[in-house]
Amino acid sequence: MPSPGQAIDDLPARPRVLLVDDDEVNLLLTAAALRERGFEVTEASSGSAALTQLSTHAPDVVVLDALMPELDGFETCSLLRATPGFESLPVLMLTGLDDEASINRAYQAGATDFFVKSSQWSLLDGRLRYLLRSSRTRLELERSKARLARAQDLARMGSFEWKRDTAGSFVISAEGLRVFGRGPQDRLDFVGVMRMVPADDRHVFLRRLRDVVAHTSVLITDLPLTLPDGRQRVVHIEAEPEFNEQGLLNGYTGILQDVTDRRQAEDRIRQLAHFDALTGLPNRRQLIWRVERAIESARRGGHEVGLLLIDLDRFKVINDTLGHAAGDELLIEVGRRLRSCVRHSDQIMEGVLEGLGNRSHRGLEAVGRLGGDEFVALLPEVADERDAERVAQRVLDAMREPIFVGGQECFVTASVGIALYPRDGQTMADLLRNSDVAMYAVKSQGRNASAVYSPQLAGHGKQKLELESALHKALERNEIVLHYQPKIDVRAARMVGAEALMRWQRGNVLVPPADFIPLAEETGLIVPLSEWALKEAARQAKLWSLQFGFADSIAVNLPSRLFERTDLVEHIHQCVSAYGVPHRSIQLEITENNLMKDLQNVIPSLHRLNEVGVEISIDDFGTGYSSLAYLTTLPISEVKIDRTFVRDLGITPQSSAVVTAIIALARALGLRVIAEGVETLRQMEVLHRLGCSLMQGFLFSKPLPPDELERWIAQTVLPRKAPWITQADGTADLVRGQR
Repeated sequence: MPSPGQAIDDLPARPRVLLVDDDEVNLLLTAAALRERGFEVTEASSGSAALTQLSTHAPDVVVLDALMPELDGFETCSLLRATPGFESLPVLMLTGLDDEASINRAYQAGATDFFVKSSQWSLLDGRLRYLLRSSRTRLELERSKARLARAQDLARMGSFEWKRDTAGSFVISAEGLRVFGRGPQDRLDFVGVMRMVPADDRHVFLRRLRDVVAHTSVLITDLPLTLPDGRQRVVHIEAEPEFNEQGLLNGYTGILQDVTDRRQAEDRIRQLAHFDALTGLPNRRQLIWRVERAIESARRGGHEVGLLLIDLDRFKVINDTLGHAAGDELLIEVGRRLRSCVRHSDQIMEGVLEGLGNRSHRGLEAVGRLGGDEFVALLPEVADERDAERVAQRVLDAMREPIFVGGQECFVTASVGIALYPRDGQTMADLLRNSDVAMYAVKSQGRNASAVYSPQLAGHGKQKLELESALHKALERNEIVLHYQPKIDVRAARMVGAEALMRWQRGNVLVPPADFIPLAEETGLIVPLSEWALKEAARQAKLWSLQFGFADSIAVNLPSRLFERTDLVEHIHQCVSAYGVPHRSIQLEITENNLMKDLQNVIPSLHRLNEVGVEISIDDFGTGYSSLAYLTTLPISEVKIDRTFVRDLGITPQSSAVVTAIIALARALGLRVIAEGVETLRQMEVLHRLGCSLMQGFLFSKPLPPDELERWIAQTVLPRKAPWITQADGTADLVRGQR
């Protein structure tokens, strides 16, 4: 036995006892015995005194005499139990009565245990310590249950039991009832749970449950529910079988948990992984999976698969003009329209297709977003290319209606390329590549149409790719050359400058600029080509100045993106300095359309170029459909009348009116005016009569290599043998001007 004051197990070193007895002798003897055995004793001589003590003193255990005057032990115990905070306090009832009625009355009053009065203090000590340990264990158990209940509540989890008896009892814990939207006082049986499950899911679950019970296996499943308040929830259920002493199935016990949030998060992750965040359409990954499954089904079924690549026309213009937010709005609306063109299905996912029957591949049909403004329509079963063409026409028709984005009405067209399995490819990559070839064929032919892939289209694409590859190496191989077309002053019958025009000498073939300049602009090669042209023009100007005293300028046509570069002036300075020619030897031409498109970006460069003596000429003047106000503010020296106005001179009065207006405007602003594309004597005479004496065109000379241009000057201009010289007005003045 432990010595006085020693703790037993995890009890306090000196447990606090409230001792209540109206017999002073018993009170004294019992208190002394308990103190001797390590208890801290507080005494009370009546029930009312004990209750008063409890208001200020919190003992670990109460020892209460049963028979006391006025308020006896039974009544005192009942009042104590009714006092908040003392519902679980251990109470030992001391009595000299050992009849069964007194014992039952003690328990009914709320006593924890009873003890017959005696002088065997060691037994009383043992009984009190047992009560204290039991109370401590019970309190810990209650705390654990409370913590478990709290944890289950936080985890939206509960438990249940199902007994395989005649009644088939089904019991759900209070926490489990909360999962089903019920309170602890509510009753919920198995039938009530099943009524919350949608009919289709209920049949599947019951079939599975019968199979689990028949094989006494573990049940793990998720069950969708509609709670009484209308909320849609998903409950996860896990249950294990229980067996009786004979090893027979006795029932199931398990847990259930509300996993709706987790399932929604998983669905959201799956949505992000498989669908485009902007349009909600299947993304590239999901499209690849669908096409591969469609091809597998087509290989087994012997039918064809159609793949349509849909690219929006001029989307970049809308995106750049109205902003990316408007561009996103447009893509969302386009996605909605394209979805209506096919039997679109979002429900087919990985792992689901196999269980949907022989025709399940048809559920793969959908429109998806490949990226940017490119969409793909998958037709998992088509009879022939006409089926795919009908869908393509529906796509084109769907785009005809205007789309309102950014507060503005926009019209968007599409170019559609079609490829078929197995004719045009055996894999997703093959079909995508060949539909891309067909789509670009539509782009090159004017857009807003569809085309079916053919090997001939692939040949054109291959040629373009080869041309692009060769163009990358053309500068290194010295295949790019400049031809020069003279600018003529017909009044003086002499050359007053030249325009440098790029040609590509590819082997024995001279590739015209119309075949490679657009490709150079598309690939960005136009920048190094233009830089080379500036340097070559400066070199040629130096040679001509030495050979026949050339003192005019050579014009080089530059793209607007080169004017945006801050090092353009420095580059031109390096070119002219390298060959010792003045800055005015180089004239820069920019088309009116390019100028107006990037006007604010090119203005600073134009002023810097003007400051160092480089003149600026506006090419294709009159075709830009833009305000002429820029002519009064920009440092421009020359405008070139576009050939479209020159072509009909002397035929239509409208052309003469436009040319007259341009000439008058140029004179008023102090600008030189030169007409390009002059091919007939009639055009020359009309221009001369209208007051334009500077001209350029095939009437005088086509663009020539430098040595041929030198011969042309020597054999045609100087001897005045050309028809345009002899027929010009003022022949004598021309002769004197030449001398």
